[in-house]
Amino acid sequence: MTPETRPPDAWLGDSLRLQQPGRGAHRAGTDAVLLASLIRPKPGLTICDVGAATGAVGLAVALRAPDCRVVLVERDPDLAGLARANAALNGLEDRTVVIEADVLSRGAARRTAGLGPDLADLVLTNPPYFEAGRHRASPDSGKATAHTFAPGSLDGWLRTCVEILRPRGRLGMIHRADALPECLDALRGRFGAIAVRPVQPRAGAAAIRVLISAVKGSRAPFTLLPPLVLHDADGSFTPFAAALHAGHTWIGDDDAP
Repeated sequence: MTPETRPPDAWLGDSLRLQQPGRGAHRAGTDAVLLASLIRPKPGLTICDVGAATGAVGLAVALRAPDCRVVLVERDPDLAGLARANAALNGLEDRTVVIEADVLSRGAARRTAGLGPDLADLVLTNPPYFEAGRHRASPDSGKATAHTFAPGSLDGWLRTCVEILRPRGRLGMIHRADALPECLDALRGRFGAIAVRPVQPRAGAAAIRVLISAVKGSRAPFTLLPPLVLHDADGSFTPFAAALHAGHTWIGDDDAP
């Protein structure tokens, strides 16, 4: 049984239509916009959206990078079904593959499901933000599952991302700002050229998110980038944040991988 849905939402300045679960469920928002705009892919790459839900991040990149192929990885069959429907709704089904797989399952099970080595040139991921028992979970089971996983699972999540990336492939990730130490611990020894960009709700405020990019197998040094500010003093989006939500620009100017 598929989750209750509303008519498709207009996304990226009405250039992308997304069918999403109904009220109370996890829905794509600003975090997905930021992750989808983090890295501008070169033509011809394979991009993997790990933990794709209804496909917002991967499909946004597919729309803006018409020479690239996209793989959407989602363990929930209902959300995977919506991801397939969204690919078709936006005319992207010819360049989109949906894999139903648990990122945290054992290696043999992941590979049987289609998550094999060297699958992608670029992995984009928004891991669950909270460990079970360390926050108040949503009463909606779908939202709770999207936001929560077992203690220590971030390391396993990123281990899968490493495996499916080709050598020198690029990782893009968004997470809570206070989880940055845990993220860096999980990246250590697997990635280099790690770049972190704090995301502030408004100028002068503490960061609420971090955007992280990294290169598999690189030994290049760490970089702390200038912050991205989402809102002006009146609460409206800054011009740059508004351009991101409209799908008009990328956060990084460098083509990668």
